[in-house]
Amino acid sequence: MTRGLGGQSPANVTHHLSGIDFPASRSDLERHAKENGAEEDVLDVIRDMPDQEYGSMADVTKGVGEVE
Repeated sequence: MTRGLGGQSPANVTHHLSGIDFPASRSDLERHAKENGAEEDVLDVIRDMPDQEYGSMADVTKGVGEVE
């Protein structure tokens, strides 16, 4: 797990998306997180997010919140 950040927390997900260009699809988010060294728990959250285009990090945070 990333230092100081909870595995599936929105902060941990957004940490691994640092530097991504928006708009971005869910698959773009997953690819970028992998490139930034995201662990499987973070990738699982991204995979469970709604399959849509995300226009900002706020949209990503909202998407993470929709994951059960």
